[in-house]
Amino acid sequence: MAVSAKRTYFENSCITNYMPNNQFKRGELYSVINGMASTAVARRLQKNFRQAGLEITIEQWSVLYHLWKEDCLSQQELCNRTFRDKPSITRLIDNLEKQKLVKRMASKSDRRINLVCLTQAAVDLQEMTILIANQTMDEALEGISRDEINVVKSVFQRVYDNLTVGILVNN
Repeated sequence: MAVSAKRTYFENSCITNYMPNNQFKRGELYSVINGMASTAVARRLQKNFRQAGLEITIEQWSVLYHLWKEDCLSQQELCNRTFRDKPSITRLIDNLEKQKLVKRMASKSDRRINLVCLTQAAVDLQEMTILIANQTMDEALEGISRDEINVVKSVFQRVYDNLTVGILVNN
């Protein structure tokens, strides 16, 4: 399907067909549109990683990304930052350990807590994977203005805030 045909589908089906109370028609919710775009970006990023000879998944990369921002996080903190449950994070960390990209270490302040720390091999991957991620996002955002990007970011942040403010305060 050509880009113009895709754009026409979104414009005609997802964006302009509002119900009287300004909600999308059933099945055309923000989450559906966001999910479609997110899946397309994730698939392209995975393809770009493979083409560069990188044997990491997008899910593994998201864990590494948070560790590059702040190394030696607890497994629970990685759950919180990546929005994944404990079994998923455990599996991801197990696989990253097998690839020698992270190591688990007991916390010095509380031995019940496992810290997940980067290895030098993971540190060495950071620059290349960030470059590939940025190139992938450049592909995804081609023809989209900075103002349009800012509007989308603002809308999704407000949707997120609307649905999580009470949850985050009470937890």
